[in-house]
Amino acid sequence: MTQKSERRRRMTLQHEGWARGATRPLDIRKGDTVEVIGGKDRGKRGVVERVLTDQQRIAVRGVNLLKRHTRSGVAGNIQGGIVDFDGPVAYSNVMLVCNRCDKRTRIAHTVTEEGQRVIVCKKCGERYERVTV
Repeated sequence: MTQKSERRRRMTLQHEGWARGATRPLDIRKGDTVEVIGGKDRGKRGVVERVLTDQQRIAVRGVNLLKRHTRSGVAGNIQGGIVDFDGPVAYSNVMLVCNRCDKRTRIAHTVTEEGQRVIVCKKCGERYERVTV
């Protein structure tokens, strides 16, 4: 990344209110169920398809649907037309949904007796189990 693009990225993150321009590690991962708490899709739930850590955004299936108009390829290998895709949403606009109590929740980080770091639901107190994707 060039110095100019890195400076622009840090300024964008500063204006969005993140930790002094540094990218924070995200607690939400691919395959987690989240609920949108802000924006035009407020109240929708979906599964995380991809996480863009450097932009502090995540793409959720069925949320923030956008259209892209594509041209067909020169060799004919790409079909032209209108393609629907899930645009990324800001990380701060989604909350994790607990798979035990089925409520959107804040999370706590704890260490088990075996020395393993785990995420715990703040509502029900149960350990959050990730589904392997």
